[in-house]
Amino acid sequence: MEEFVREETSLCPSARPELADSVVFGVISGTVKQAHVAYLKQPQPMTDELIAKVSPVTPAEVFRVAAPCANSGCQHFNGKDCGLVMRVLEKMPAVTDKLPPCSIRRDCRWWQQESKAACIRCPQIITDNYNPSEFIREVATPTGA
Repeated sequence: MEEFVREETSLCPSARPELADSVVFGVISGTVKQAHVAYLKQPQPMTDELIAKVSPVTPAEVFRVAAPCANSGCQHFNGKDCGLVMRVLEKMPAVTDKLPPCSIRRDCRWWQQESKAACIRCPQIITDNYNPSEFIREVATPTGA
């Protein structure tokens, strides 16, 4: 008898809002120098209405967005793993000792790959940061770029 295997869904927790099937799972809070993610109880679909509400800034300045992992279609993917989360773990400190109340964790690529170590750094990740420090630029730049 053939066994049914559910194909795992992996969501990139640092996705671009314009990607198909993207969802908002957090709102950027805090200050420009000390921004952090406030997690939503349930992810919400990224809609044109939501994008219009934050205009003139980009949705990724206001929201943390997840979308299906692009795997080899992403500059951060090394053929097996997400290089971005690997650099986040290597270079960025934990900002909490508890798992944040994240609504996408079960399907999150970073959680699936790095578990709690990724989650305790996640609240400090801002996808669109137009005044990043040299350190943040270094973390965000794909290896070999």
